[in-house]
Amino acid sequence: MHTYDTLEQWLAHCENLHPTTIDMGLERLRSVAARLHDGAGLRFDCPVFTVAGTNGKGSTCAMLECMLRHGGYRTGLFTSPHLVHFTERCKIDHQPLDEATLCRHFEAVEKARGDTSLTYFEFTMLAILDALAQARLDVVILEVGMGGRLDAVNLVDTDCAIITSIDVDHAEFLGDNREDIGREKAGIMRAGKPAIVSDPVPPHSIIEHAEAIGADLWLVGRDFTTGGDQQQWNWQGRGRRYPALAYPALRGANQMLNAAGVLAALTALRDRLPLPAQAIRLGLAQVELPGRFQIVPGQPALVLDVAHNPHSVAALVANLDAMPYYPVTHMVFGAMADKEIGDMLQRLHPVVDKWYFCDLPTPRAASSDQLMQHWQQHCAGQSRIVPSDASQHASPRAALQAAIAAADPADRIVVSGSFFTVGDVLSEPLPKLSAPHMPGLPD
Repeated sequence: MHTYDTLEQWLAHCENLHPTTIDMGLERLRSVAARLHDGAGLRFDCPVFTVAGTNGKGSTCAMLECMLRHGGYRTGLFTSPHLVHFTERCKIDHQPLDEATLCRHFEAVEKARGDTSLTYFEFTMLAILDALAQARLDVVILEVGMGGRLDAVNLVDTDCAIITSIDVDHAEFLGDNREDIGREKAGIMRAGKPAIVSDPVPPHSIIEHAEAIGADLWLVGRDFTTGGDQQQWNWQGRGRRYPALAYPALRGANQMLNAAGVLAALTALRDRLPLPAQAIRLGLAQVELPGRFQIVPGQPALVLDVAHNPHSVAALVANLDAMPYYPVTHMVFGAMADKEIGDMLQRLHPVVDKWYFCDLPTPRAASSDQLMQHWQQHCAGQSRIVPSDASQHASPRAALQAAIAAADPADRIVVSGSFFTVGDVLSEPLPKLSAPHMPGLPD
């Protein structure tokens, strides 16, 4: 059995235990989880929400956590991937768990696994689940890493499943169409337990699976509805109504769908986790999630968004279109090589004037040279953009510095394409931007 003193050493150890990065299946995990703590195993004594989907999972988890905390509950949250620090993946009452405590749970997993091989995600996720299970929490929120049916998070039986928007991503593992992907996501549902679907047009495979196992399915438009105007919105469903709600503090039109799913989930478990309306309102008003259409104050305008597939990029474009007019949009872009890069670039192309392609610090990433080739194939020569409007850089921060140097104060800079792209920019203090000019005041 190996043992290490620091979290960095444990993470390095986890990277070298399994021959592949992703290995779908739960058999190995179940055997290790059962051996934890000399056979006592892994068990949660509080309600568990499990959140799956292609996009919107992080926002859904953040809103759910914020509302429950304002309701006085002691919350535990597992999310992935992280932006800057690994400890972001495990939060108790919104605070990252300290490294020393995490190390003790890594050691427990190492002792329990024996000669069983685990991937990086499986090992780290199991250590975090163990930490949450022993933290005497009132409620736990788990974000699925990929898929659902065979994802490591599905080791835990959920009390309420939430499925956000569904689109094609990770096609090599989940399928190349929404029906196959929906079937995989639906694997987090449990018989007799609430299953909330916030996608307004869900794949039929999700509905079929819920009916087949006897899950308590909640669908938008049937079991809960929303309405509103520019100032406020309302939610109604299954014997409960929330009128005159403020829009979520997380920016973007897609966030209301995520919030609607959260309210459905809380309504479904209201007998076990009763919440006053004020907790709902405070949760909507105060929720924060870095890197999700995050607008940094100053000039030029700076937008950080982790959109990393065509569906989330389409949402980003819609949100950028809804912003005020900017003469020039500068795009800092880095992406994983296994993504549909051409499709992403084509969707972004209409709102981008200057591109800054960057390398990322992971072997999975497409190089800036590969990104440039994709751009030349799919976008170069179209409309107003000319070859001189695209450049290559060694890192997202270097690309951002170049964009700031080239941008006028009235311009807009967007950083997107991957968690790694936004995470690298946030890993150090952001470059100082000038304060926005207030009309009627001297510069």
